[in-house]
Amino acid sequence: MIDVSSRHIGVAAEAAAAALFARAGFDVSVQYGANQPEYDLIVARPLVPGGSDRSGDILKVSVKGSKDGAWGLTQSLIRNADYHGAADAWLRRHGTRTVFCLVQYKDVPVEAMPRVYLAWPTEIAARLKQAANGRGDTILHERHTWGSRAHAAGSIDEVPAAWRFSIERIESLLLGPET
Repeated sequence: MIDVSSRHIGVAAEAAAAALFARAGFDVSVQYGANQPEYDLIVARPLVPGGSDRSGDILKVSVKGSKDGAWGLTQSLIRNADYHGAADAWLRRHGTRTVFCLVQYKDVPVEAMPRVYLAWPTEIAARLKQAANGRGDTILHERHTWGSRAHAAGSIDEVPAAWRFSIERIESLLLGPET
């Protein structure tokens, strides 16, 4: 397998996310040039003349790519092993209409599409706090079994199946963040 840099994974993740949203029938606006700190893409339900009140609904999308089965999200925010505090600090950095698109390339052949998940920051922060049997973690794992020496020995942390990229998931996100 080719060893690809994290920069290449980031570019590929953004392109895959844009392609999937477009394939699902959404208008996609991709940023070029200087990155906005909050999002990478804007996706919108197409405007339909005389269409429903929902045409034109938009989401800001922050794309995070990975090639190792996990997304490191709060490492720079942890103080005194306070994983929950780091998750809370991370959550405060994100707007109410920003959705995370988590793109995973681990064990994905180069000619195949990656596994993709969609989640609100509130959902991700909650998962980070639940990780390691409630101790918390700075890393969101796609699927991780804790080893015998870990605080959470034998437990499994996993991204919820409900987060998988689908038209149904996008539609639910367009209704607004879970509270």
